[in-house]
Formats: sequence, C-alpha cells, structure tokens
Amino acid sequence: MSTPRTVHMFLMDGAPTGRIKCSLDNWVGKVYLIPRTEIAQSKDRSELNQTGIYLLFGSDSATGDDLVYVGQARERKDGNGVLGRVAEHLGEERHEYFTHAIIIITSDDSFGPTEISYLENAFYRLACAADRVRTVNGNDPSPGNVTEEKQAALDEFISFATILIGSLGYRVFDAVDEAKANSPVLSAASPLAPEPLLTLHSSVASGQGRQTSDGFVVLAGASLRRELTHSAPESVRKNRERFADRIASDGTLIRDTLFTSPSAASDFLTGSSTSGKMYWRNAQGVTLRELEQAEINAATNPTEHPALSPHPDGDDTI
Repeated sequence: MSTPRTVHMFLMDGAPTGRIKCSLDNWVGKVYLIPRTEIAQSKDRSELNQTGIYLLFGSDSATGDDLVYVGQARERKDGNGVLGRVAEHLGEERHEYFTHAIIIITSDDSFGPTEISYLENAFYRLACAADRVRTVNGNDPSPGNVTEEKQAALDEFISFATILIGSLGYRVFDAVDEAKANSPVLSAASPLAPEPLLTLHSSVASGQGRQTSDGFVVLAGASLRRELTHSAPESVRKNRERFADRIASDGTLIRDTLFTSPSAASDFLTGSSTSGKMYWRNAQGVTLRELEQAEINAATNPTEHPALSPHPDGDDTI
C-alpha cells in the first residue's frame, strides 16, 4: 500500500475548471493543469518559461478514444520555454484535439538536455505500457544517456509527478489491471492492493478479470463469443467495434481491457445481455454478488463472519 501523502492544489483562477498548480511537501517538482483556453493567458507565469515536460490531453472526435501527446521543451534564448512550445501547438491542425495541457517543471529549473530527454521518453513509455489512452506521438522520443545515479533520481521524480497527475484525474500512467501496476519507476505511486481474480466460464465464452477502482478489467487471453445474440445491448456492439484491434482472428482478447462495470465486461465476452455479478466468480465458485454481499454484511455487522459456500459448478449457460 502506498504511503499516505498530502497533495497541495492551488486554484490559480479560483475555480476548479481553471488552471491548477499542484505540489507535494519536500519535492522540487511542480505540476500545472492548464485548459487550452487559458494557455495564452498564462504567459505572465515566468516559471512556465523554463525547461519542462508537457502532456496534451483530449479525445478523438471520430472514435471517442482518449488521446495523449508527450513532449518536452527547453528554455530558449527568447525567454520562451515549455509554455511557449505548448502555445505553438494551438495553431497545429494535428493537435486540434487537445483540451488540456499538463506541464511538469522544477522549482529550481534544474532540468538539462539529458535529463529532459530521459523524462520525455520515460513518460511516453509509461503511457504506452499502461494502455489506457492512445499516444499520438509520431516518433518514439529519444531516451538520452544518463548515469545510473541520475536515472534513479529521475525515476523518483517521475513517481512523484504521476501522483499529482493522477490526483488531477489523469490516470494515464496506471495499468488497467491494478495487480500489474507495481512498476519500479512508479514505486511511490503504487496503488491499493488489487481485488481478487474472478473467472467467467460459459459454454460460449471464458475469461478472467477483476474489479478496479474505476471499473472492471478483463485480462488478455479471454475467449469471446463470435456472434452477438438478439438480446445483446447496443453497448456490446459498440464495444466490439471500439476494441476490434484487441480481438484476434480466433476470438481471443490480446490486451487487458477496461470496462465500466462487471456486466459490461461479461456482455462483451458473451455477446449477450448478462448480469455480471452473477457470471463472475472466484476460484471457489462464489459469485461476485455474493462476495459483495458478504463485504456489506461484514461492514454492517463486524462481529459476524458469515461463511461463503463454494459452488460445485461455476459454468453459466447462455
């Protein structure tokens, strides 16, 4: 479990929809969230004219996919730095999608060319590995060449920066399967203990997954029913289209995939309308509904510890 931390958020415009500056105690970094509409109005912030990393967030208007671009900028002779580089993207058609920018700097402007290249590459790789959003960088950023001592310090910086970025609502660096989120680089930002692994097994589909803090993740290797039933909700068709690049020709899911609920996940696998809390079971065959009810009972009656009886047959037929 992560160490409890105090995150400082300053509403620069006095509103949660405006610019926000974030910091941690005893940490040299600063993280700024700036809406696209406020970028030009931020030029009076001298600290944003130094060297830094920036992230551009938005969505694909055609598919609805969340997008992120990872970039870096060095302080220039004309006094422009990372904010100036972000402002340049405002006039670029290929970056028309972005609605918010996150800028990462230090309070002492200590990033040199080598450090900033390493950070850009590391943030890009972490976003790709987490696979929550689509990265739209045209090329992989160069990792630079840092010493192992400097790399350790920069990895620690990244770990703290991701805490603040996540606190702002952008979980771009968190793996969808929280059991896989213990990256050495993100050690300071390790999530809560993952939920238990659950299994769906029917005559037409099978797979494993678990509940997460923001939905239900189905793990790679799950087997999908090819055809949709007449009772399948429209959301199933849309999810099959949305995640078509994650489904192999034999109907196998090739990447961990996050859904909004257990039912959305089981509907996706079975191609039909299901009750996810009845279809997902633990290793003993106990349904998710029973597991949740047991947790509720334990919370409301802490002196009672009801036993959950295993189910002899965990196969659900559709």
